Amino acid sequence: RDGFHTRRRLYNNKLSFSDHSQVSVRLFLTRQNQNQLQEGSPASVNWTQLFFFLAGIVLDSGDGVSHAVPICEGFSLPHGIFRMDLAASSLTNSRGASAKTESPELHVFTREISRDMKEKLCYVALDFEQELHTSTLSSVQDNTYELPDGQLITIGNERFRCPEALFQPAHLGMEAAGIHETTHTSILKCDIDIRRDLYANIVLSGGTTMFPGIADRMKKEMIMLSPKSVIIAPPERKYSVWIGGSILASLSTFQHMWITKEEYEESGPNIVHRKCF
Repeated sequence: RDGFHTRRRLYNNKLSFSDHSQVSVRLFLTRQNQNQLQEGSPASVNWTQLFFFLAGIVLDSGDGVSHAVPICEGFSLPHGIFRMDLAASSLTNSRGASAKTESPELHVFTREISRDMKEKLCYVALDFEQELHTSTLSSVQDNTYELPDGQLITIGNERFRCPEALFQPAHLGMEAAGIHETTHTSILKCDIDIRRDLYANIVLSGGTTMFPGIADRMKKEMIMLSPKSVIIAPPERKYSVWIGGSILASLSTFQHMWITKEEYEESGPNIVHRKCF
């Protein structure tokens, strides 16, 4: 029973979203808000079943931070949410510090070049130690990158050493748990009755989860923590947050939670809690 594999179609009078499979939305709905959303939705959508299926945990990793967010029946569970100050920018900075060259252009565009190199060349090793050992015996993992001045530089084991920090933050000098351990800890903070469903629906989201090999590595690490773990890595996961938000915001029954400029100016940030929570 895997709700995140359930393909669904959501329609309203403005937009049509087809086959948005494996999309996770971090909902901030109360029971009342959820019921109101159901009332204006297509009759063909079995909302009771749909919200029951929305049980899992989202590991979202973007540019600045990563979050593990457990969800049950469409609701995020605040007591189980964990934040990590480890994401794309940390890896980009690490990649820049490792890039040693005399090219003036590299010093001017260090961050942009580091980001581009990271996104184009880096990957997550299934077995870091074995990959590291192999790299000392062979240059098969090496790849070249062309700098703005046309100079070619060779990138070796840094291709997999850079994103390894997601699983071993100590590589960046951080005293923190890896993304797999953080996900595991988040699940353990939740009720024991739903843990099996959470382990069975671990959804990756965000640009930092786009590294080749990250889903396989995450599966390997999670299975060692819980044998029945299932990793879901939708191909569109770089934009999962936007897709989920756009679907939710496009429902006509979601409009009662919109906040106007006048309302915000009159009530300030508290208006969000009154209308949305």
